[in-house]
Amino acid sequence: MEEKKTFHVNGYIALVVLIILIVIGGYCFYFGVTDESIGMITVSIVLWVISGLFLSSLTIVSPNQAKAILFFGQYLGTIKENGLFVTTPLTQKINVSLKVRNFNSSLLKVNDSDGNPVEISAVIVFKVVDTARALFDVDRYQDFVEIQSETAIRHIATQYPYDTFNDDDLTLRGNTNEVSEELAKELQERLAVAGVEVIETRLNHLAYATEIASAMLQRQQAKAILSARQTIVEGAVSMTQMALEQIEDGQEINFTDDRKIQLINNLLVSIITDKGTQPVINTGDVTER
Repeated sequence: MEEKKTFHVNGYIALVVLIILIVIGGYCFYFGVTDESIGMITVSIVLWVISGLFLSSLTIVSPNQAKAILFFGQYLGTIKENGLFVTTPLTQKINVSLKVRNFNSSLLKVNDSDGNPVEISAVIVFKVVDTARALFDVDRYQDFVEIQSETAIRHIATQYPYDTFNDDDLTLRGNTNEVSEELAKELQERLAVAGVEVIETRLNHLAYATEIASAMLQRQQAKAILSARQTIVEGAVSMTQMALEQIEDGQEINFTDDRKIQLINNLLVSIITDKGTQPVINTGDVTER
């Protein structure tokens, strides 16, 4: 099914024409009865019947609303313009809202790409753009949107890890914008059959499942500490190397290998340790005689 336009005319103009036809029919009926003319009476009845049929087809279309027109089960088309219209008589008119809607998915528990159970939910913003598909290609498009949204969220959540400490990896927690865009793209493919356009998707809840939240917090803390220590060690080695080079270049000092190792050890310990170091003054060796 594809949406198409149907026959409709301005209702105000049509209403004036129908009133004129009714008045003409009244005059014909009056003269027919007076002159005992069956033809005039027949004309008046025909005009009244036609006027009555088209008066019954008057319909009002509100802003951001559409009317799908069915003639004895056959889809004739859709009226999307706002106002009062006259359309095909003896038709069924189905209201379809074109307003932007949002849907908050239920809290879902899924496994991420690493197999960790996570809780996730999202907000889906959508609207109907094809009334024919929304009405006739799916059964209750609102329910279809909800079910397909949850299915897409589950599928996307299994494609990425919850979190990693590698900046190049795409994660659920660290790349919410990219994940939301991927969710919107997949959801649009699923909902195209229902004539629905996905305007925006956004993750509104993301957390580890309660049964592993404590363990995963410890794991995150351990990875964070390891990453921080790695940064500290790299910086300490660079600072120690720079200090030795500046001392040897600025002064005519040549360290022996033992003294250089001792100096490097002292510098590394003082930089890496997270506690304050106590200075020790070396006064040289004392030899007893």
